[in-house]
Amino acid sequence: MEETQFQSPPTLPLFLGFFLIIYLSAQFIVFRNWSPKIRPEASSCLISFFHGTPAVFLAAGAIFADANRGFASANTEFQNIVLDYSIAYFLMDLLHYLTFVPGDVLFIGHHLATLFVFVTCRYLVSHGAFAILFLLILAEITSFCQNTWTLANARRNDLEFAAKLYDLLSPPFYVLYSIVRGFAGPYFLYKMGVFYLSGAADGVIPRWVCVSWIVVVFTAISVSILWIINLWIELYRVRRTEKLEKKKLR
Repeated sequence: MEETQFQSPPTLPLFLGFFLIIYLSAQFIVFRNWSPKIRPEASSCLISFFHGTPAVFLAAGAIFADANRGFASANTEFQNIVLDYSIAYFLMDLLHYLTFVPGDVLFIGHHLATLFVFVTCRYLVSHGAFAILFLLILAEITSFCQNTWTLANARRNDLEFAAKLYDLLSPPFYVLYSIVRGFAGPYFLYKMGVFYLSGAADGVIPRWVCVSWIVVVFTAISVSILWIINLWIELYRVRRTEKLEKKKLR
């Protein structure tokens, strides 16, 4: 009599339902008293809270649990579950943008590109999760601070506490984001590019997949760097204006 091998249930639909419930709860319960103009953005932030920091710990656990981790190593079941978790989040947030902010081509393009990387790693080649999950850690390690900053920014014009929190969070958030996206991310992308472009993974990951991953990550990092540079410029302009106004009052 043959033994039937245990198969774990498909996790992607479960995670997608999880993020859908959180999003609907945000829209109709958590932020129901907020202005309809900012409620969708706040709802997007809430599902990001439930993805970002947990994804960092899950990805780190999945990486270190794999004794054979490497840029071309086969995905473990744990790593595939973490990939499904992130795929579900980005699908849910993509639906949010297509519904409420269809004109935000930059974010929609970002989510589509990110989904391409995750989906090809998880369902097409089943290798390379080490690299993708490490990039996920770098991308989401600033998530909690960024979402808090975003919510504070949304309410700073009508809540004094939100305005103070926004001003307090901006410098440390900008510094952390600059370090991760400006230095750690490019360095890891360089190591990843050297390995994949050398052909060392050609036996398990087609070259076109490797190149597409590198292009997507390079583009994402470049846009992130431009975004944070603009925030630094805006912060400098605001602080300089505040100092000039204080001098005039003396």
